[in-house]
Amino acid sequence: MNKVKIMDYQPEHQHYFEFFNRRWIEKYFEMEAMDEYVLTNPQEAIIERGGAILMATYEGHLAGTVALIKMDDTTYEFAKMAVHENFQRKGIAEALSYAAFKKAYESGAGKIILYTNSILKPAIRLYGKLGFQHEAVEHAGYKRANVKMGITMEQILKDTMFFTTTREITI
Repeated sequence: MNKVKIMDYQPEHQHYFEFFNRRWIEKYFEMEAMDEYVLTNPQEAIIERGGAILMATYEGHLAGTVALIKMDDTTYEFAKMAVHENFQRKGIAEALSYAAFKKAYESGAGKIILYTNSILKPAIRLYGKLGFQHEAVEHAGYKRANVKMGITMEQILKDTMFFTTTREITI
């Protein structure tokens, strides 16, 4: 039996979406106005604009989350990835990432971008492992964003892990 399961966000998950993300943001940075808006209003800020939020459970416990924010008809931002400290290093971030790739593919995405900070080295290593490539950083909407990475759907589809992931994905 798989320990990690991925599901679509439901309104009752808002507290966890906010809690998981607030913890890492406040640990390394300061909450910004955009963070407050997105974390307290994910339905309006993400879902109603054509994006998606995924939640991960580990052995039945809510453990992590990731969002896809629709930027335009073919580009989504991979955002608000957070895994609770008690569940890190269990493959949850990778499972969330592949589920987000699948969701983006089903939504007609041609490209996924993300913004992060250079001090988050484990996250950047994961993104590189997943196939994201560094790109020039333009205004990202967050003061802390000094790294931009992107991946095309064509690159994702070439990765056999996208099709053969052993994690159960229920969305």
